[in-house]
Amino acid sequence: MAVLSCFKAYDIRGRLGAELNEDIAYRIGRAYGELLKPRSMVIGGDVRLTSEGLKQALARGLNDAGADVLDIGMSGTEEIYFATSHLGVDGGIEVTASHNPMDYNGMKLVREQSRPISGDTGLRDIQRLAEESAFGPVAQVRGSLCRVDVLSAYVDHLLGFIDLARFRRPMTLVINSGNGAAGHVVDALEARFQAAGAPVSFVKLHHQPDGHFPNGIPNPLLPECRQDTTDAVNAAGADMGIAFDGDFDRCFLFDEQGGFVEGYYIVGLLAEAFLHKHPDSKIIHDPRLTWNTEDIVTRAGGTPVMSKTGHAFIKERMRAENAIYGGEMSAHHYFRDFFYCDSGMIPWLLVAELMAVRGQSLSQLVGERMRAYPASGEINRQLVDVPAAIAAVLDHYRDAALAIDRTDGISVVFADWRFNLRSSNTEPVVRLNVESRGDTALMKDKTREILAILTGTH
Repeated sequence: MAVLSCFKAYDIRGRLGAELNEDIAYRIGRAYGELLKPRSMVIGGDVRLTSEGLKQALARGLNDAGADVLDIGMSGTEEIYFATSHLGVDGGIEVTASHNPMDYNGMKLVREQSRPISGDTGLRDIQRLAEESAFGPVAQVRGSLCRVDVLSAYVDHLLGFIDLARFRRPMTLVINSGNGAAGHVVDALEARFQAAGAPVSFVKLHHQPDGHFPNGIPNPLLPECRQDTTDAVNAAGADMGIAFDGDFDRCFLFDEQGGFVEGYYIVGLLAEAFLHKHPDSKIIHDPRLTWNTEDIVTRAGGTPVMSKTGHAFIKERMRAENAIYGGEMSAHHYFRDFFYCDSGMIPWLLVAELMAVRGQSLSQLVGERMRAYPASGEINRQLVDVPAAIAAVLDHYRDAALAIDRTDGISVVFADWRFNLRSSNTEPVVRLNVESRGDTALMKDKTREILAILTGTH
């Protein structure tokens, strides 16, 4: 029995060929169908050249297990989240490798009500059955396959988060779809803005979906993938830049000078916006950078709740706490009214509305918070012995620390600064985040100090 290495902690991702191919996709569909016994499923796929073939193989597996399959066509992951709940079906699968290299593809799986399927909620069982291929006979009544269109209903839902009547002053937005799957949604939203008479101009960059990714894999979390958006903002004199990853479940924002705004500060901004409308609500955040979010939420009368990093953990905690909003500094934003799922479209709509209502630029909206809690952003280092390096850092700071938290890696707190250090689940890499209370020099100094300990040059 061959181990299927494409099964990861939260989803399926693998190199095309040996790790993921149409035979494996069929087995995944068959295993999902036999284990969870869905009557009906939705499937979709991103723009990668192999996504359509993998999706059709997946559909055959689900059909052979007796499930009817509704194919929403080329889509982003959040369109599958939407369709699963909107259509009231028993589950959904998006074929996507998001921001992975060209020779990869993958899948993200949900069950009814768009609940995530990850390592501890059924993904390992699907893996085992797919590996064994010990399937029962093909269903006596094979499932059907048909195309459905949910775009208009999905755009209706997105626009339920804002009020287009509030957009009264002219605004120019650069939207970089990265040749990924976002373009058709951007076009549909643009048409709705125009129909409402909202004076918002869309400057579309790398707009056409193209699985060859002629402008590089869309992953704006990497600094080298941001310049095109910065240049376009400056060339257009735009009010904001928006860039997506391949399946647009993350959006990255740029201010009116083309400056990249760390996701951490957008979490605080959105938390504050929700608490204005829904006081006394709970806001979920991750442990990597926390002070700005905790300060904003507490001042606005909400309750900050820390969760382990990762979409499955955040979604679970969102449901448990009935939180109205949750945000990770990695640009994943979760919404109670979007089935507790993450969306890359809702955040920029909300931020654009805030800019319109308050008459402030994005740099004005976040600038004060960036100065109050300067942060390093996530710094990754590849190391030979990650556990030993983390232990060395902990040993260095333990005695002076005011608090040490182990929710996710180690978070070490001092009076004027704090840091989180965690290891990657999938590679020999440590991820470091440092922040301070209003002291950029201290933040930078401590960042250098920790990196020196990690690399043994201290």
